[in-house]
Amino acid sequence: MPDAFSRMEILLGDTGAEKLSRAKIAVFGLGGTGSYVAEALARCGVASLTLVDNERIAVSDINRQLYALRSTVGKSNVEIAKSRIKDIDEGILVHTYETFYNEETAGMFELNNYDYIVDAMNTAEAKLLLIEKAKKCGVPVISCMEMDNRTDSSRLLVGDIAKARVCPLAKRLRTELRKKGIRRLKVLYSWEKPVSVKTGLSGNISFVPGTAGMMIAGTVVNDLLKETGNEKFLTGRRKNKKMKK
Repeated sequence: MPDAFSRMEILLGDTGAEKLSRAKIAVFGLGGTGSYVAEALARCGVASLTLVDNERIAVSDINRQLYALRSTVGKSNVEIAKSRIKDIDEGILVHTYETFYNEETAGMFELNNYDYIVDAMNTAEAKLLLIEKAKKCGVPVISCMEMDNRTDSSRLLVGDIAKARVCPLAKRLRTELRKKGIRRLKVLYSWEKPVSVKTGLSGNISFVPGTAGMMIAGTVVNDLLKETGNEKFLTGRRKNKKMKK
C-alpha cells in the first residue's frame, strides 16, 4: 500500500484497502457534484476511474465546481480531472470520454466491467438510459438528484428514490423507471424545498453539490467494503449503531 494511503489502511485494514485498490468505478458527469465524487474516489486509491463528460469549464462554474479556476476556464472537464487524479496517484488507471451519454454513445461503454456506477449527469433522459442499462447488467448504481436552488447541505440524504418526495426530478424518474419495471434505485437527494428564484435560471452555492459529491463517494466506498466482509470495518459500524441506541 503506498504511503499516501497508509492512514486509510489503518482505518479500513488490509482487506478493505485491498478491495478499494481493485475497484473499477465509472463517473458520468463531472460538474459540481461529479467532480467531487471523482476526487474523493481517487483519494481512496481505487484501481480505475472512467470519467464521462462533454463540458468545458465556464466562468459560471467557479462558484461550485472543483476543477473550475480562472486558469482552467475553457479547458475540458475530463482532462483536468485526469491530470488531478494522476497527481494524486499515478497508479490509478483513468479512462476519459469527452462525450455526452445518450443512445448514440451508450455502446461505447461496457457497464458490466465496472464495480460501481455513479450518475451525476444533469439530463433526465441520459440518467434514465444509464440507470436502465446498469440495472440490466446488475451493476450497482447511485444517481444524484437535483442540487439546484438549495442552500442547506444538512438536508442531503442517501436512500431509495421512493423517499425523494420533494425533488421534481426524482418524481419524473420514478414515473419513467416504473414503466421499465424498475422500482428501486439508490439516490442522493435533498429534502429541502427548492428556493424560489425570480430569474428563471437555476442557482447554486459551493457547499451543496460539494457535500453531495462527497456523500456519494462515501456511499460507493462503504457499499464496496460491505461486500468484502471486512471484519474490522463492519465491527466498527455495529459498535456505532449500539452507541446510538
